Amino acid sequence: MKIEVIKSLYQKHKENSLYHRYITNKHIEPLLENFTEFLDVDTIGESVLKDSIYAIKIGNGDKRILAWSQMHGNESTTTKALFDLLNTLLSPNTNLDYILEACTLYIIPILNPDGALAYTRENANAVDLNRDAQKLSQPESMILKSAFEAFNPRFCYNLHGQRTIFSAGHVNKTATVSFLAPAQDEACTVTSNRKMAMEVIGKMNDKLQEIIPNQVGVYDDAFNLNCVGDTFQSKHVPTILFEAGHYANDYAREHTREYIYTSLLTSLDYISKNKVTGNNYKSYSSIPENEKWFFDVIIRNAKVRLNSEDCIADIGILFVERLVDEKVQFIPKIDKIEKLKGYYGHKEIDAKEFMALNKNLEPVQIGDENVFVIINNEEIALYSQ
Repeated sequence: MKIEVIKSLYQKHKENSLYHRYITNKHIEPLLENFTEFLDVDTIGESVLKDSIYAIKIGNGDKRILAWSQMHGNESTTTKALFDLLNTLLSPNTNLDYILEACTLYIIPILNPDGALAYTRENANAVDLNRDAQKLSQPESMILKSAFEAFNPRFCYNLHGQRTIFSAGHVNKTATVSFLAPAQDEACTVTSNRKMAMEVIGKMNDKLQEIIPNQVGVYDDAFNLNCVGDTFQSKHVPTILFEAGHYANDYAREHTREYIYTSLLTSLDYISKNKVTGNNYKSYSSIPENEKWFFDVIIRNAKVRLNSEDCIADIGILFVERLVDEKVQFIPKIDKIEKLKGYYGHKEIDAKEFMALNKNLEPVQIGDENVFVIINNEEIALYSQ
């Protein structure tokens, strides 16, 4: 499928009611209500706080794909992309009927509605559901397990979001989209089903390189059976981790949303048209591994006060995501004060050896939360919408 076609489909079918980072059941329920006329929408269980967990079934093909999003409640970009995809697949005159004839998709758009509501990674019991695959201590974990067993998928899509700190290798290129074909044993054996996942990832990477060259990464495949992806892979089902990352000045993750959509549609196009054997898995190894080389802001060459002495150093700032009045705000917080050679900032400021001061005209310190800094008597905003 040509990238121009994918872009056109996205622009026509993007779900405009879903925007920015705060996506909850309240936002998707009106959309699900509209879908009930055309496809199967079911409540498949309840969260810790008794909120509904929904599933959507679409398609009639033998190639069954189970996808779930917002296992971590504050990772919503892939949820937005799923609804963009559903709009596309439901629309007439897209020439995509072959996907629904070849595939059946079973989609859980928000697995962790309590975490989504509170904008937290964990569920209401403060449990990371992606570390609960063996204990199965949480109702949400049991619901996903039941869906897996009942649907008997041929592929699993584990949809997540990642922080702004990741680079695609040790380069000044952010990892805007990342993937992983999780390991299924301690030896990280490249099994036949892992090869199948790698083959699909390779095709998605090829397409993304056309629009975000050198901005795709893969995660370390260290094995952890407590993780859902590793567990499902160990059951011999090709499983793909999707990670929605950062794109320049896109803290709302609206550009990244399109790249996840592109990945999803590319994968479905490929799976529909081909018998995925795993024979074409080797391109996966060419994707660089994610590394942590980014800060949201770096102030270079600043005069700072460390241990009561003034010196010249760099200031590394990361944004804290905080839910305020149902909106996600990004609060700049100083994470490191040292020479940050080899690190990159999504935004960089040269202090030219002037002192960096906070709003109280005091030298900034690690742990400070500052909307702006004062350098040479000038207020400099650290984050702007």
